[in-house]
Order: sequence, then C-alpha cells, then structure tokens
Amino acid sequence: MTMSKGFKYGLAGLAAAAVLCAAPVMAQETEAPAYALAADTAYIFNTLLFLIGGFLVMWMAAGFAMLEAGLVRSKNVSMQLLKNIALYSVAGLLYWLIGYKLMYVGVDGGFIGSFGPYSFDPVGGDALDTGYSTASDWFYQMVFCATAASVVSGTLAERIRLWPFMIFTVFLTGLFYPITGSWQWGGGWLSVQGFSDFAGSTLVHSVGGWAALSGALILGARKGKYGAGGEINPMPGSSMPLATLGTFILWLGWFGFNGASQLAMGTISDVTDISRIFANTNLAAAAGVVVAMLLTQLIYKKVDVTMALNGALAGLVAITAEPLAPSVPVAIFVGGVGAAIVVFAVPLLDKLKIDDVVGAIPVHLLAGIWGTFIVPLSNADTSYGVQLLGIVAVGIFTFVASGILWFVLKATVGIRASEEEEEMGMDKAEIGVEAYPEFSRG
Repeated sequence: MTMSKGFKYGLAGLAAAAVLCAAPVMAQETEAPAYALAADTAYIFNTLLFLIGGFLVMWMAAGFAMLEAGLVRSKNVSMQLLKNIALYSVAGLLYWLIGYKLMYVGVDGGFIGSFGPYSFDPVGGDALDTGYSTASDWFYQMVFCATAASVVSGTLAERIRLWPFMIFTVFLTGLFYPITGSWQWGGGWLSVQGFSDFAGSTLVHSVGGWAALSGALILGARKGKYGAGGEINPMPGSSMPLATLGTFILWLGWFGFNGASQLAMGTISDVTDISRIFANTNLAAAAGVVVAMLLTQLIYKKVDVTMALNGALAGLVAITAEPLAPSVPVAIFVGGVGAAIVVFAVPLLDKLKIDDVVGAIPVHLLAGIWGTFIVPLSNADTSYGVQLLGIVAVGIFTFVASGILWFVLKATVGIRASEEEEEMGMDKAEIGVEAYPEFSRG
C-alpha cells in the first residue's frame, strides 16, 4: 500500500503541530535542574564505556583461545581451549570473591586493600555520586584480571597438567594480580610515588609474563624441544588461520582495553581522548607488524607469519602503558620497538632453553617493560626512575610469589605431564576430547 507525498506531508505537519502544542506542558512537568541532567548523562555514558570496553576485553579471551589453538600442535588444542574458558571463569569468581576489594577498597597509599566479596548496585537503583554503575566498573576490572591469567596459559602449553594450572590461576587472579594492581590503580604506594601505567603494560601484561616466566623455568621445556648438542627443534603450530584470527580478535579487543581505560565518557574532552587512544593503539600495532616483517626478512630471508602476529601484539602491549599522550610518530616508535624486542627475544629464549610455546614472555613481559619504561618520553608528569621502580617492584613480587606457588604445586600435586602423556598429547591424556580426531598428529 502506498500514499501520496501530499498526504504524508500533511500527516507530518499535523504530528509536528501536536508536538509543538504539547511541548510546553511536557517541559513544565519534567523540567529538572541542569546539573542533575548533566550528572545523569555522564553517569549513563561512563557506565556505557565500562560495559562496552568490558565486553570487548572479554572477547579477548576468545582471541587468546584462538591464538593458542593455532600455535600449539594438533594434539593439544582442546586443552588450550578448555584452559582459556576455565581461567576466564575462575578469574570472574575470584575477582568478585576477593580480588576487587583487595585491589580497590581501603588501599589508601599502602600495599593491599581489604578482604571480602564485592557488593554491586542495589536492584533498581544506582550510585550517582560515583559517576558510574559500580557493577560496570567491577565487570571492566574483572576482564583485565582474566587477561593476566591468559598470558600464562600459552607459555606453559603442551606439558602442564590441567588442575595444577587451575590452582595457580586461583592464586594469580585472587591474590597476586589484585595486590600489585592496588599499588597503582587502587591508589597504593606506587601511585603515591608517581608511577604511571595507563592501561596495564606492567600491571596486567608483565604480571602475566612474570608468572609465565617463573612457571616455564620450573616446569621445563617440552620433550624434544632442545637437543643435547644445543640444537633447537621447531614444533610448528596446528593452524596459522586460527592464530591469525586470534590476533585480529585481540587487536579488536584492545580498543576496549586501552580506550575504556580513560574511565570516563561524559564530556567532549573524554570522548576526544578516547578517539586519540584508539588511533594511537592502532598505529602502534600496525608498526609492530611492519617492523616484525622487515626484521624477519632481513635476518632470516623470509617473513615469519608468527613473528608478524606477535609483532602486532607486542606493539599493542607496548603502547598500553601510555596510549593517550604520544604523538603519532611516538606511538609508531613505541609499537615498532616493542615488535623488535620480540624478534630478537624469541631466539634468545631458545638459546637459554626457556620454552615459551606462543612467545608470550617476549610479547607481554618484555614489550610490557619497554612500554612502561618509555612513558616519560610523552608524559612529562612521570620519571624514568619511578617507572623503573614500578617495573622492578611488580616484577620481583610476581616472580617470587609465582615461583613459590609453582614449587609448592610441583612438590605436592605435581605440575608436569608424564613423557607418555606429553607424547600422546594433552587432549587424549587429560581432556578425552581431541580437537581434530580425524587427523591428529605430533
């Protein structure tokens, strides 16, 4: 059914007249002080920022799962998928039960917050004085906690047993990560010193990297990875398409990771800053890819796709400590150097016989250290000395605490699969469900 333009315009005119006549009455009935409307609007947009940023960072869990699934051998894919969905779930529970209050409530310039479960907004209510829904803030901070645990999963792949890894995740997400996070983001002693880590190059990524490094040293390398004569035996991953998909998912999620770390979207200034953060984040990652490609071509005479993928991630990790202040050239420089660190660190770890299956230690630990240290280049409110203090303090605490826990687990329940289980693959040995049952290979 159709109607003439004249008839439609006539209806539109009647509707407009009705609205104009009704407007004064409606305005009189619903009029509110300007400051209240501004506060309501800011509350809504701030909460929306946390929720959108939070589900983007949550989607990074899928990115880690796909990246690891692609970089491990076929016989271990199901194990990596299970670990990633399990660690995300454990992180969520532990961060509600103990982590959030430990990180944010009652730190007051000290070293630790308070213990106990966290209470959300009342049903049907809000807490306008905070400027955002407290549940949205908890959700956003929780997904960061899960990200730190994801870093550990990839490094220790193909030889760590499931349940010891899950026990470690309980302590990492419930205690280790919230404690070091409280030192800066919770208003603790590092914050008082002037340390700066905008979105977590150190507080998230290097924490995961230090925990992974301690685990790799105690767990040992995969069987057959390193020969007695010093040779290094490549163990190619099962699927470059999956690894590439995982990288793109992580890249997408990083806009929530860095962008929503502005922590406010209620003003024009905040939205402008978020846009700048998006741009710098993207440029740093792009620089990381290009630098990794150029270096691998020069060094190995061929471009290594896994290095290109990790180059993107290294650029993202590096810019995370300060994605707002840098100019475009500085953002490109920070991301590019992060990727260069990965290209040179991966073979160095192999020479040291530290077996990192997915390259998480160079990407998250080393590029995270670089990104945190270089913050004063673009942010004059920080100093290299204080940045170094924060890097060292967080590193020592996380590495020592993680190492003690790994040693305890090794001495009690055991952390490593047997040689027979490792040869069989963790999918068959512990999961019972193979990812590729038709053509599993070593």
